[in-house]
Amino acid sequence: MNRRTTGAILLLALVALAGCNAPIDDAGRPDPLFDRIGWEDGHWHDDPVSVTTEDGLNQSEREAVTARAMARLEHIRGKEFRRSVSVAVVSREEYRERYGGSVGGGGPDRFTDQVSEALLLVGENESTAADRGQALDASVQGFYSSRTGEVVLVSDSPTPTVDRVTLVHELVHALQDQRLSLGGRTETSDARRAQLGVVEGEANYLQSQYAERCGADWSCIERPPRQGSGGGSDPDFNVGLFLTIYAPYAVGPEFVETVRDRGGWRAVDALYRDFPTSTEQVIHPETYPGESPETVTVADRSSADWERYDRTPDGDTAGEVAIYAMLWANGAINVQGPAVYEYDHRFSAGWAGDRVVPYRNGDRDGYVWATRWDTDDDAREFERAYRAILSSRASERRGSDTYVLPESDPFGDAFRVTRDGRGVRIVNGPTVGSLARIGGEA
Repeated sequence: MNRRTTGAILLLALVALAGCNAPIDDAGRPDPLFDRIGWEDGHWHDDPVSVTTEDGLNQSEREAVTARAMARLEHIRGKEFRRSVSVAVVSREEYRERYGGSVGGGGPDRFTDQVSEALLLVGENESTAADRGQALDASVQGFYSSRTGEVVLVSDSPTPTVDRVTLVHELVHALQDQRLSLGGRTETSDARRAQLGVVEGEANYLQSQYAERCGADWSCIERPPRQGSGGGSDPDFNVGLFLTIYAPYAVGPEFVETVRDRGGWRAVDALYRDFPTSTEQVIHPETYPGESPETVTVADRSSADWERYDRTPDGDTAGEVAIYAMLWANGAINVQGPAVYEYDHRFSAGWAGDRVVPYRNGDRDGYVWATRWDTDDDAREFERAYRAILSSRASERRGSDTYVLPESDPFGDAFRVTRDGRGVRIVNGPTVGSLARIGGEA
């Protein structure tokens, strides 16, 4: 008997022995000798679990529910988790104290504030970081930390509970982190939102695939009742900025589904090696990967008084999502209900590229925002919508292109709006006289 044959016999014997002594689950199946897709930490994807949800889940119950959810995601996605994922549950008060909206956020940033101001989303005396943190504090249900490999769920109940939907969503991020990618650094806000359209889009897509099997194919734990007033009141956070944050979750799933329909899960895997480069591609999947954004440049007008920020790159790209959010938040787009979250309107859909370049002069700020559109008609429609916003708020007009908003307005500055074919250019400064020094002569 040769060495290879002896090894094979020993392996078969080990498998048989393991099968005899392996734990048996509620369905009468032994645990596999080696980890496999559809099984995690003692639970097959279609196993029942014995838990009581009324009083929340204790640690052993949470571990069982987590392991089964991981096995189910493996079964749907066809990818194996490489390691276990721990799950912590915190109250919303504890979340605010420990994280304070800092997840995915950051500290005050005057450059970023100028970009948000250019989009008429964050006023001159407000902070993008603070508004973003407030929106997250009010809306976040959980997050995955790539640094610790842990999922943190936020519970609004006095008795900490586990929301199945949020758990599944964040476990997808753990699987992405272990097997694919959570995206990387990008030069522009629009490119980052496009990356998140894949990352958050797949998480929401798999979350819905999971939910469709609950009841029909799988027994699932009940979702805890949502806490709060039940809606009807105005949100106490910046809804326009929230629209830019929420976009990857809203339009990403359809983008991922479209790519999967084209080429299966292998095509989805390829997205993590070749992320979309603009939110236009995520909103309109037919533009991926062929239609990349145009490069838009802004001539440097730095002088002894007005100068650009000493950073690379010296500007940012807002993108179609942010332009849509701006127009909606300022009343130029009249869309209500679920249609708001489609991010598709003729005033923003012709976007081809843009560049926002902030300037500063001591404690005074300004910017040049150059946009490029697919056609002259697309540019004209955006120009009309943007001018309508300024006209409704202006206290003074200087000729046909210059608007002055009153000091009482959150964006109380001077604006100059011009169009040349497919390009629309907006220059902002504290006074009409500063516009030429920031953006040059019209």
